[in-house]
Amino acid sequence: MADIISYFGTYTPAADGAAASFKFEYLCTLGFAAIVIFLGRAIVARSAPLRKYAIPAPVVSGIIFSILVSLIKGMGIVDISFDAALMKDLTQNIFFLCVGFGFSAKMLRHAGGKLCVMIAFAACLLITCQDLLGYALSQLLGMHPLLALQCSSAAMSGGVGTAAAFGPIFEGWGAPDATTIGVAAGTMGNIMGSLIGGPVAAFLIAKHGLKSDPNDKPEAAATGKVPELNNTKMIMMFALTLLLAALGMPIYCLLDNIPMIEMPKFIGCLFAGAIARNVMEAAGIKFYVPEVDAIEHMFLELYLALVLMTTDFTKLAPVAGQMSIILIAQGIFMALFGIFVSFNLFGRDYGAAVMTAGNIGWGCGSGSNAVANEKALMDQYGWHNIAWVLYPSFAVIIDDIYNPIFLSLFGGLFKG
Repeated sequence: MADIISYFGTYTPAADGAAASFKFEYLCTLGFAAIVIFLGRAIVARSAPLRKYAIPAPVVSGIIFSILVSLIKGMGIVDISFDAALMKDLTQNIFFLCVGFGFSAKMLRHAGGKLCVMIAFAACLLITCQDLLGYALSQLLGMHPLLALQCSSAAMSGGVGTAAAFGPIFEGWGAPDATTIGVAAGTMGNIMGSLIGGPVAAFLIAKHGLKSDPNDKPEAAATGKVPELNNTKMIMMFALTLLLAALGMPIYCLLDNIPMIEMPKFIGCLFAGAIARNVMEAAGIKFYVPEVDAIEHMFLELYLALVLMTTDFTKLAPVAGQMSIILIAQGIFMALFGIFVSFNLFGRDYGAAVMTAGNIGWGCGSGSNAVANEKALMDQYGWHNIAWVLYPSFAVIIDDIYNPIFLSLFGGLFKG
């Protein structure tokens, strides 16, 4: 029996008062991740509130899965774990590479320099304020400052990806369970961003009597063409993402060796994607955006499934109350920031309201939240092309550059 069990993972019998443990090998782990993805989509498809607030499917099922596993562990039955480290690293880096590939200089020129400067300024200001707020609350609550940062810009603006990337760094600096706390905070942030973004933008639209331009239409509506995926193009772009991920390593090496700055690996991949996109555009080299978008979505879903299903909620009990206070404060701050800062900086028009919804989406969780918030709002009130094409990708690029730098410098002050 032991030989048969070894094909599926590693079993360790109970000893010295500790429960027995079982760690699934990586293919079984991926199988469970697939179940999480299927289950999440099935749940969301049958839940109007989840669709309305654009809660990512793997988040829903991943939380359910990890709570069940945590309950089994908490009851002392068996400590279940998964061999997911390598696949988390791969999916995270490919996802951020694809995000970087969405950054186009042509898009910036079309939007105008002033708007781009305002978006960048708002992003950097938000990240800085989130961390200052988190640090101030940590002093009042008696919480480790690095854990507070995991509940601030690492999880809020950075989302699950950045929180997961900085978790091991902060743990090495003396903050226990920083990864689990950051992932949990990022998950709650995703939910908050989806719940806050739409209502805040709708409030701004109603208060200022804003309307969309009926002549502003998405490209598919204007041309009547809907992009179709192609097997050959998909293979070519997948091979390109693997090559660019490798080319991201020397970029990561250079950035990570800047004094006083701790860079996650995905930053090298993000820069590699952005550089490659613009070099290929300038040189007239063909590339296929729909296929890259498909790869991005596939790896994001798998990454979220792996991160959420392996979250050990039993480790959150000691800081659950402190976490809740910081996250509620961050949610209130994000709504106020959207109303009084983002909307005014972005131009106080309909597009500014749409971008404010996006700002709250990524400011509380992820770029995918920004996209979901904007789409839900535009489905209701009308299209805005620049807000859709420019804002989520550009804001996330700025976030993914500035956030790790600020977290490294500010967090470095609290090393154990």
